[in-house]
Amino acid sequence: MARDYYEVLGVSRDATADQIQQAFRTLARKYHPDVNHDPAAEDRFKEINEAYSVLSDPDTRKRYDRFGEDFRHVPDDWEERVGAGAGGFGGFRTGGASGGPSGARVRYGQGFGGAGGINVDDLFGSLFGGGGGGGFGPMPGADQEAVLELTVEEAYRGGKRQISLDGRNYTVNIPAGVTDGQRIRLAGEGGRGSGNGPAGDLYLVVRIKPHRRFRLDGRDITVDLPVSPWEAVLGATVAVRTPGGEAKVKVPPGSSTGRRLRLRGEGMPNPKGKPGDLYAEIKIMVPPKPTARERELFEQLAAVSTFDPRKGR
Repeated sequence: MARDYYEVLGVSRDATADQIQQAFRTLARKYHPDVNHDPAAEDRFKEINEAYSVLSDPDTRKRYDRFGEDFRHVPDDWEERVGAGAGGFGGFRTGGASGGPSGARVRYGQGFGGAGGINVDDLFGSLFGGGGGGGFGPMPGADQEAVLELTVEEAYRGGKRQISLDGRNYTVNIPAGVTDGQRIRLAGEGGRGSGNGPAGDLYLVVRIKPHRRFRLDGRDITVDLPVSPWEAVLGATVAVRTPGGEAKVKVPPGSSTGRRLRLRGEGMPNPKGKPGDLYAEIKIMVPPKPTARERELFEQLAAVSTFDPRKGR
């Protein structure tokens, strides 16, 4: 047994003709094969057509409400027969509708209910602006999405980029400081419309690729800052790499690994507000192969220093 036609359109059994029409229009826009490429959408679209063709015709709807799935086999003069006391005919039920129609599925263009039926091509020609006079107007194309991968440097600088999708080439204006998950809109580059309707939009969802040096947290950037043991002990002004180039940062005396130095406003740009910050995280590095003199000096330091990094831990 097929689904109840009212259930298919998502309306109550006492829905008005306008409510049925509005429900049909909404669902048709969602499931029309020109805008929805899900393989299951076509079957859903046909089911919606079938339900609307029955419920939009007052006489057919009345028969469906009365006889349920058997409504197609009821003669046109059924009301006269019932009114004359015929007590039913041909074994058909005369109680309320129980369930839905017979479950027949149709191809586009197949009519319903014989000569008095509705032709799907004519019906949807009107809906999508094909000249049938139904008054629905053109139908816009569906919006589409695609992923746009960027490096941290590309997201930081912004600028123009050429991309190719499904054999089509686009020039994309990337705003400086674009963040992961942000969408860039290409107006009119989505799915094509029906009945002279406008095309949908193409949205490029930004995905910023992992970077071996820079770590992003929103608009803030963290970067490791390698320093020597003497720079960490004595303090120094050292260079730090940022996506925008090289910057200078002061390492305070007595800095240990893990200390974070903030450079205000040196993070990702923000065209609409405050830029992010850059955090330089100190990482003390030692000579992998110390020279004889370096080794001698470290031995002297070890002999005189009372510093114990494990004390109190």
